[in-house]
Amino acid sequence: MKKIILFLCVLFLPGVTWADLTSVKKQDGTTEVTMTTLDALHIAGAMVDNGELDQAEQILTKMPSLGGGPLEIERWFLLGRIASMRGDFDVAIQIFRTILDAQPELARIRFELAICYMKTSQWGRADYQLRLAMAGKDLPDNVRQVMNYYRYIIRQNKNWNVWFNFGAAPDNNVNNATGGQECVMTIFGPLCRNLIEPESAVGFNLSLGGDYEFKLSDNWRWKSQAGVYSNIYNLHDYDDLYLYGASGPRYIWSRGDVWASAMMSRRWYGWEEYNWSAGAQLDINYDITNKLSAGINFQFLSNWYDYYSEYLDGETYSVFVDAFYSITPNIYATARAGLSREAAASSTYSYWMPSASVGIGAELPYGFNIFASPSIYWQLYDGDQWSVQNGTFTQVTERDFTQRYQLSVSNNKFDIWGFVPTVIFSYSRRDSNMWQREYDRWAVEFTMAQRF
Repeated sequence: MKKIILFLCVLFLPGVTWADLTSVKKQDGTTEVTMTTLDALHIAGAMVDNGELDQAEQILTKMPSLGGGPLEIERWFLLGRIASMRGDFDVAIQIFRTILDAQPELARIRFELAICYMKTSQWGRADYQLRLAMAGKDLPDNVRQVMNYYRYIIRQNKNWNVWFNFGAAPDNNVNNATGGQECVMTIFGPLCRNLIEPESAVGFNLSLGGDYEFKLSDNWRWKSQAGVYSNIYNLHDYDDLYLYGASGPRYIWSRGDVWASAMMSRRWYGWEEYNWSAGAQLDINYDITNKLSAGINFQFLSNWYDYYSEYLDGETYSVFVDAFYSITPNIYATARAGLSREAAASSTYSYWMPSASVGIGAELPYGFNIFASPSIYWQLYDGDQWSVQNGTFTQVTERDFTQRYQLSVSNNKFDIWGFVPTVIFSYSRRDSNMWQREYDRWAVEFTMAQRF
């Protein structure tokens, strides 16, 4: 105890070095270590807990660099807590992010970062960090209860949410074409025609959207959402522009929420009118356990097409189930399964579409983030159509199977105003009982994505 009192007494003397604080010279000329760095960290931590921030900061800032090991992480963690307790949340966020870029498996750091995000109304980022922190194995039950309560607070207070991504994507088959020839055998010999060849293009994409929740009571909200997605290619025949909006009541409770809304969208393709859609959706989310969350979405849409409406107009019915599971504080898994029904005016263009995907994401040391996701879906059409198969015209009921593989890689050390450069590699392969519908497609997308 006397050593600790002496340590604190000389702490604020001018010219005092760390060596002066932690050792003393004896009469025989040798040096005796009177206090270890670990002792000093314990003292500083106790001071932070007691609100003695200036004294704790003096101890922590006079320490030499501890080499990036556990003690250095603890020192920066305490400095982050000091910044947070002073209300310097931007500084605290930067400190906690830096720690996680080096040691992404630290659940306690994610918890502190989530609190800072909540204090600055960054609700989506706070929720993401809490989801991962829930997977910490050494967290006491009372801390998990606090995290669950904070996620409820996030649901109650999230009145603004904005997203914005942009980038470029080289694509080797923007028109999903097979190429080659199809031939029909006649009495005069084969009669052939050339099919459309795959076209390569570079697309520049932009995704911008947001939602706002008007608070009606502690549990009831009115949520409105709108957004725009565009993909502009150097071959403008394939340009795509999509606008959408939704609005309706939302009910929240401690472990989930329900949102019922009316929906409308408008799409242009190749800068020509393509279709209108209007309908409704029901979106339900629920925290099954501390680490597992799931949601289910029902949609109904009426579709009106600007061209060929006598064949394409109709309704879309769909249901999708999503799940998010925190494996560790820096690794998570996702799963999605769905079923869509396109009921067009013509049975030739009506189909069922079952789909499924899984994903694994990880925040790795040195700031790297990866996400890998294989997905599959089928298109099972109702009616026959005429097609050239084996050299003759025949009626075929189309059956397609598509598989897609995607890998996303980013690095948080290149953070620019809250966005990080992200590279997305994707490959798609469609197989069909109509060979003219088969294709291979790959793309490399460079995008600026929000950091969470």
